[in-house]
Amino acid sequence: MAYDLEEQEKVDELKAWWKTNGTTVMLAVAVFAAVVAGMQGWRFYQNNQRQQAALVYEAVQSGVQGKDIKRIRDAAGQLIEKYPGTPQASRAALLAAGANYESGDAKSAKAQLQWVIEHAREEGARDIARLRRAGILLDEKAYEDAMKTLEASHGKAFDGLFSDLKGDVLAAQGKMADARAAYQAALEKTDEKSAYRQVVQMKLDGLGERG
Repeated sequence: MAYDLEEQEKVDELKAWWKTNGTTVMLAVAVFAAVVAGMQGWRFYQNNQRQQAALVYEAVQSGVQGKDIKRIRDAAGQLIEKYPGTPQASRAALLAAGANYESGDAKSAKAQLQWVIEHAREEGARDIARLRRAGILLDEKAYEDAMKTLEASHGKAFDGLFSDLKGDVLAAQGKMADARAAYQAALEKTDEKSAYRQVVQMKLDGLGERG
């Protein structure tokens, strides 16, 4: 009988505790379940976005191989519009920019490169876009805009390329002393085993010949 009373007291205590805390517990459980469901849903959404983006990116690559500019533009535009947060979108924009520039549409090329600079999540993609955009601006003799593009922060791995292109812009402006310093910096920042050093050295030597 004493055992029954003890058990009853425990049941009564549990009921009292549940009456006081039950709502809070149920709410916590519901929130936890919602968070778990939300995370699973978000992962599913991201995976689906990546898969869809990969399929569209294949169309961009196919267009590049077939030199089909319309296909490149259409597929790249779809990636930028529907899947802007994916790596494929920025890579497609780079490819489309190259195709547009080769076809004589520098305006569209610059716009796509600017999109990569502003939206790409991969630092390397942003740096490549800056270099290519600065190169187009150099061809257009928009020297100040080219230098502004090259002055932006970038990954250390691109130091040599940025310095080299700065040298090109400065040389085009007739600023030979500054160009020489830029090419020298490019040499110092380029791997000694890189064949690209020979190109930079030729530019530097060429400045010497011009006094």
